[in-house]
Amino acid sequence: MTESRLVRQIAHALRHERERAGLTQQALAARAGLSQAAVARIERGDRLPSLTTAERLLTALDRQLRIDVEPLDSHLDAALDEIAGADLGERLESLGLDRLVDALGDLPYVLAGSTAAVLQGAPIPVEAVEVAVRWRDSPAFTAFPERAHAQRWNARWEEWGGVRHEPEERGEHRWLTRHGELWARMVDELPEPIEVRLGERTYPVEPLVQVEVADRRAAELLRRHRLRLSAATGGTGGTGDTTGHTGGTGDTTGGAGDATAAAGGSAG
Repeated sequence: MTESRLVRQIAHALRHERERAGLTQQALAARAGLSQAAVARIERGDRLPSLTTAERLLTALDRQLRIDVEPLDSHLDAALDEIAGADLGERLESLGLDRLVDALGDLPYVLAGSTAAVLQGAPIPVEAVEVAVRWRDSPAFTAFPERAHAQRWNARWEEWGGVRHEPEERGEHRWLTRHGELWARMVDELPEPIEVRLGERTYPVEPLVQVEVADRRAAELLRRHRLRLSAATGGTGGTGDTTGHTGGTGDTTGGAGDATAAAGGSAG
């Protein structure tokens, strides 16, 4: 990751959290003990703040800094090339998609994040089945990992287990079940899904435009894919066609299945 990219990401994150909190730059600066000009420079991407400054700003917003790592772009490109030639059905089978959504039963959910992007034909990496679940369905959702003999990810000790299943409990919403790994994004209301049909199954899927708003990692991967697609087509493969992937099962339109508007909340 280049410094300029890091500057952009910090600027975007800070501006997003400040606006979410309903604060002006001046109000945030006062809370963090900085000048309004300093906050403005960081949000414009003119300045890369120190870790101490970033922590002060985020603490003032009731947020905390989390550091993550990812492959270099060259390594990511190699992974994207490999994925582009992979069979979609085999990828979904390795994730345990059908086993997991069957195990969710009648719980309302929408497939989200990178899982949603892959189902819509984007050849990007996906590590687990990702779903959006409403907070008010938390009791019903909690029963799922108990039935599935799951263990929740313990970020403190970097291992599975030792954390209660209830999403209200602090910690990452990641569970390792006998069916596969599941990540949950808890929301007040489910995103309006589209239906993606693969073979004999239909899945409720978060549209790509919402994936890019709600999931920073998936948004970065999609942006990288579009840049590569644009370069390969001489600048004509921009943001309209997000997929360019043809491996799949069932009806294929741009790489995954037929995608149609839907209001349902669970797999058919």
